[in-house]
Amino acid sequence: MTVGRAANWAKGPMPVIEPEYLTGILAAACDLAFVVSSEGVVRSILVDDETQEHARISHWAGRPMQDFLTRESISKFETALKNVSKMKQITRPVELNHTDHTEWQYPVRYSFHTVGPDASVLMLGHDLRLVAETQEQLIQAQFALERGYEERREYDARYRMLMAATSDAFVFASASDGRIRDVNAAAARLLGAERDELIGAPLAQEFTHRRRGEFVEKLVSLAASDFENEIEAQTARTRREVLLTPTVFRAAGERLIICRMQSESAYSKGDERLLDSLGGLFQKSTDAIVLTDTRGVVQDVNEAFLEIADVPSLSDVKSHSLSEFLQRGQIDLSVMLENAIRSGHMRVYATKLANEFGARASVEISVVYINDRDRPTVGFIVRDASRAETIRSTAKGSGVADNSSHNVVELVGSAPLKEIVAETNEVIERMCIETAVELTRNNRAAAAEMLGLSRQSLYVKLRKYGLLKREDAD
Repeated sequence: MTVGRAANWAKGPMPVIEPEYLTGILAAACDLAFVVSSEGVVRSILVDDETQEHARISHWAGRPMQDFLTRESISKFETALKNVSKMKQITRPVELNHTDHTEWQYPVRYSFHTVGPDASVLMLGHDLRLVAETQEQLIQAQFALERGYEERREYDARYRMLMAATSDAFVFASASDGRIRDVNAAAARLLGAERDELIGAPLAQEFTHRRRGEFVEKLVSLAASDFENEIEAQTARTRREVLLTPTVFRAAGERLIICRMQSESAYSKGDERLLDSLGGLFQKSTDAIVLTDTRGVVQDVNEAFLEIADVPSLSDVKSHSLSEFLQRGQIDLSVMLENAIRSGHMRVYATKLANEFGARASVEISVVYINDRDRPTVGFIVRDASRAETIRSTAKGSGVADNSSHNVVELVGSAPLKEIVAETNEVIERMCIETAVELTRNNRAAAAEMLGLSRQSLYVKLRKYGLLKREDAD
């Protein structure tokens, strides 16, 4: 039969069906059958007595069908009844979701047919629960597939980032044919070729006097060895001696070899260790370190600079001029840059760091001009000088240093030079001892070591200048 127009038998008249056979035919043709009035009241129900559905829906008879439909299905049901009453012919199947205010509900696809002179409608339904379950499984499978793709893309991004960021040279090769599957930038530089040129090439041909089969077998056996796991080789293009450390693993059913390559030259090893040490010093130094270009634009800073300048993160400093963080701005920066570029370095420059909130911090800055590269760099080492400034202010406030200096000035013209020099030495000696004791928080042993004196000599000088506390003197 076709939908939307009258259906005719291809040949011969339609057979007459006896009423006693109609129920069996309908039961075989559909899963559920209802006869409803034009208002939607259920007049009769046809369902298999042996199924659980018979007990569940037997009480629907005599009640509106709308009471057993979900909210979104009620409007579709009422629209289908109106269309049947108007057109008096078969409409398109309508999917309705049944519910009985219990935990169970399921979808059914109905075809609507007018029967009898009282505008009753016959609803023949096919249970779609199996279809719905299959669709749900397909949806879950699609979600799982999408999650798998996302995880794969994430792992691939991590792998690519790790390969690009690491300074170690790594080569991935197939254990079956010995061809290079992947190589990072460090390994490509060591082998003296572009990455695209290396991928797919035999690994053995990148080293001198190596046959493909024997070389791959040697790498596999070294990876399985508990004793020797390195092999020496010379790169064919750059003629550099390297150490290969192979590891065999399996991915997607294929055995792969990952080879870590290290240059055997002592200079390279020392250079790598030096770079690692300098990187650790830069990050963990208690002194602030700033790297800029020759115009003073910040390229990198360590954590100590972020702390002393009260800056939240590197992004707030990078690509900004260092003058933005100096009290006298471009004046300070120009003086340091000109002196450093002219002479190669500048030992000490006293100024203050200023942040956007107006806070000031006294600092002493040393500058180094690094001109052994394509892009020259200027390095600034910034030391917090606030403690030393506080000590000097305290000494001035006590009046001791001022009185001593005043006494020395008064001696000029009234005393021989030897007496003036002796007085000056005593003033400097006293100030140094006071500063050492203050810096070590009255730790006499540490102060003596700082001044290069024995503890006994320090005590003698403390008594001489009256710097011993009363309880220490007792």
